[in-house]
Amino acid sequence: MTTTLAVGARRARTVGLAWLALSALAIAVFAPLRYLLHSVPDLAATGEEVATHYAAQPGWARTALVLHAGAAGLALLISPVQLSARVRARAPRLHRVVGRVTLVAIAVGGLAGLALSTVSLAGSVGTAGFGTLAVAWLSCAGLGLRAILRGDVAAHRRWMIRTFALTYAGVTLRLWLIVLIPLFGGDFLQAYLLTPFLSWVPNLVVAELLLRRLPSTVFA
Repeated sequence: MTTTLAVGARRARTVGLAWLALSALAIAVFAPLRYLLHSVPDLAATGEEVATHYAAQPGWARTALVLHAGAAGLALLISPVQLSARVRARAPRLHRVVGRVTLVAIAVGGLAGLALSTVSLAGSVGTAGFGTLAVAWLSCAGLGLRAILRGDVAAHRRWMIRTFALTYAGVTLRLWLIVLIPLFGGDFLQAYLLTPFLSWVPNLVVAELLLRRLPSTVFA
């Protein structure tokens, strides 16, 4: 019975990690690519709501949008590698290199996101929600870095799980929009107004619940 449960738990973790990796890959490629291949005004000309909003903002906001999309997309793309215990055990150098790149991407994406929150399409709700997300994202990543520099592997892993939960907001935001837009009769803006907090608070709650359930040996 114990063996069956252990196998089931491992299988569930594998499926879960596969879902996180594939969904992160899909959004990391799809979301930033249009900003890297086309200018914000060109995208606005197609009627894309977010691009239309930022096309009317100052030049620094358009630059921040491209930086945020590219850096956050990179962090989202490579972060699932860091969750793999197999990679940590068999390729520790790869884990360290990818970790450094991820932290730099989060620094750029988080700072750009913080700047963007001040001119958010969602108004004051967006400033509060996305601004808090940016600060929390930068803080968790920074605390994870500080922990590993002190040699505290357990604390590092805990902080990086929280960091990934916040990085994954790029996926959950779009999943919520898929659900909410039809509920609001196709009104993108009304749906978007709910995402500044909804895109990341549930992620962080799930991460905290997961951290409470995981045995301490996972973080040793």
